[in-house]
Amino acid sequence: MAKSRAKGGQGTPATVALTRAGITYTVHAYTHDPDAASYGEEAVTVLGVPAERVFKTLLADVDGTLTVAVVPVAGRLDLKALAAAVGGKRAAMADPAAAERATGYVLGGISPLGQKRRHPTVVDESARTHPTIYISAGRRGLEIELAPTDLIHQTQATTAPLSRT
Repeated sequence: MAKSRAKGGQGTPATVALTRAGITYTVHAYTHDPDAASYGEEAVTVLGVPAERVFKTLLADVDGTLTVAVVPVAGRLDLKALAAAVGGKRAAMADPAAAERATGYVLGGISPLGQKRRHPTVVDESARTHPTIYISAGRRGLEIELAPTDLIHQTQATTAPLSRT
C-alpha cells in the first residue's frame, strides 16, 4: 500500500494527520448516494470490500465523557462493553449534534482521525485480524485504508471486544 495524498480537494483533517505522521494509507473515493440507508453499508457495497474490514466511527457519552468507538460495519456497538473498556459505568450514544461539534465532522463522515480534540478511543479488537481496514476519511464518500496498528497508534486507542452481531 503506497502512501497517498487525497487529490482533487479531498484532503481532510484525517488525511492531513496521517500524512504529517508519515503513515502509509490509501484514499478510496466514491460518489455518496444521499438516499443510502447506511453510510457504512454503502461503502461496503460501492468499494466491494467485506463488511468485516469496513469500520464505522461512533461517539458515545461514557459517564459524561465523549468517547470514540470504532467498530465493524457488520456489527453493532455494545455500549456496556465500551463503558467497561474505558473504566466507566454507563454509556449512551452521543447526541448527533454534539458528535459533530466535538469532532468537526458531519454524521456519515466522522473519522477517528483528525478530530478537533482528542477523545478516548477504543477500536474493536477484530480490527487486528485484518492486514488493512477502512475508516471514514472525514467526508461522506471518502474512505481511508490503513493498517489497524497505525490507526490504533495514531489515535492512542485501546482495543476491546466492542461489536456484537
